[in-house]
Amino acid sequence: MDITVVIPTYNRYTLLYRALTSLYAQTYLPKEIIVVDDGSTDETSQIQKDFPNIIYIYQENRGVSSARNVGIKKTSSEWIAFLDSDDEWHKEKLQKQVEYHQKNTNILMSYTGEVWIRNGVHVKIPKKYRKIGKDVFLENLSYCNIAPSSVLINTKIFNEIGLFDETLQVCEDYDMWLRIAIKYQIALIDEKLINKYAGHDQQLGFTKNLELFRMQALKKIITLCKDKEKKSFLEEELAAKLFNKMKVKKR
Repeated sequence: MDITVVIPTYNRYTLLYRALTSLYAQTYLPKEIIVVDDGSTDETSQIQKDFPNIIYIYQENRGVSSARNVGIKKTSSEWIAFLDSDDEWHKEKLQKQVEYHQKNTNILMSYTGEVWIRNGVHVKIPKKYRKIGKDVFLENLSYCNIAPSSVLINTKIFNEIGLFDETLQVCEDYDMWLRIAIKYQIALIDEKLINKYAGHDQQLGFTKNLELFRMQALKKIITLCKDKEKKSFLEEELAAKLFNKMKVKKR
């Protein structure tokens, strides 16, 4: 399987170095690695000298969705794996997913379990974010339960579903996985194969009202969804989020 790894980054040279080191330690190496520098002002461009085989693309700052989309468009592989520049892969991450897809050729996307590390300490994953893998659509309806760094996906999906929504400042992954889960089966590789880090200064998404962006995504997806049952679930989830928002306002 030919795999391209797409890494969006912004002012994370040290973290990006760690991410790439974990990638080159894989027991199954990708065909190519695309780093999309989303307007960094630090020494991120130095990464080209540290890892001369990567494809390094610089663009003016347009956000993580734009950076991922640039990488998707530039890929020459049938499969894409995402790696956020502040995360890290375990050495058998790609191999485990490749082995699964070689045995299950009808499945075009998979994701894995993860280890959470906050300020250098392993933390217990909250119950609502634990992986089950039975009904990925329902399991991602309230919250995003798939880490981008855990995903391996066939490019055929993007040809039908479209790319990441660049109008969403955050929750672009929530939007994408729901759009995919409406039409495609998504498999869980039930092993913790990535380290997901939190607590560092460059982390995205923790100062914004995530529910507002989830509601924005849901409104759009409802208009696109042709599956009546799933559309009903989407409408119920949007109504619940709106109700909770009103309750907060009244306090």
